[in-house]
Amino acid sequence: MHEGRTVWLPYRSGEFSGPLPEGLSYHFWDGLSAFPSDPGELNFLVLPPVPARQQEILNRVVPRVGRLEVLQVLSSGHDYLEPFLGLLPPGTRVATANGVHGEATAELAVTLLLASMRGLDDFSRGHALGQWRPGVFPTLSGKKVLVVGQGAVGRAVAARLVPFGCRVVRLARTARDTADGRVHGFADLPELLPGVDAVVLCAPLTDETRDLMDASRLALLRDGAILVNVARGELVDTQALVAEVGSGRLRAALDVTSPEPLPSGHPLWYLPGALITPHVGAFTDAFTPASLAFLTRQLDLYARGESPANLVPLMAAAH
Repeated sequence: MHEGRTVWLPYRSGEFSGPLPEGLSYHFWDGLSAFPSDPGELNFLVLPPVPARQQEILNRVVPRVGRLEVLQVLSSGHDYLEPFLGLLPPGTRVATANGVHGEATAELAVTLLLASMRGLDDFSRGHALGQWRPGVFPTLSGKKVLVVGQGAVGRAVAARLVPFGCRVVRLARTARDTADGRVHGFADLPELLPGVDAVVLCAPLTDETRDLMDASRLALLRDGAILVNVARGELVDTQALVAEVGSGRLRAALDVTSPEPLPSGHPLWYLPGALITPHVGAFTDAFTPASLAFLTRQLDLYARGESPANLVPLMAAAH
């Protein structure tokens, strides 16, 4: 049991649907206000979900946590933590919220794909100018779509594409057979790209996936293909993507970019064929209740002295 341990939460206790596990000392912290207690005595920190200021929050608190046992993030990915891992106390466990936001992110991925496929970005530009500009765009029905990454988001994207009549091709780090069909491995990517009409990126950012869609792989896509990215901007070579979309050969629908936030003068903002949303895939009205339910389960495990879910396996190597 972990009685007496101190927990900082980005939600107030009254926001939870039921009582929090007993025996822990809870404090509200939004990441920007004064520390609610001595950070040196903090044992369980839930990183506030303020994407635009994550680095600032981490810089502020991590150097001061001398007794931290669990760092819980409310994102599926954890790549942004890398510069701070060496500053965490030895033995600190890091847990993600993998799976909590899969449905919402998948919903946006399919929205972006449909909108780009049917030219809604082009029509929106005409709308802004007060111009009636009819055009003919492809339908999603019958198209072959490669879904890269078969975690919670990738599986949810694939499931949503099937009813649209898509031929879904699944790809992950390791090839395997599943109840939903064959999952190809990363080694198969070059031979798969020329045969698909769209690629949806849902994979985590790792050394293996960084620049996964570089100039050479983007060049393998057929003319008119669409690249959708709801994972991390660094999976794509931005300069190469700008060249391909700028030439009119490819289209792109991006919820994540590199750099991020995307600067106001960046060419991606102005390219016909580029549709951009500001990293909002997980942020819906379902975010807070899903996060609260997840945190209740995590804290219950912690209070009973058990390991929280979604621990990141390689964190110990950072020390």
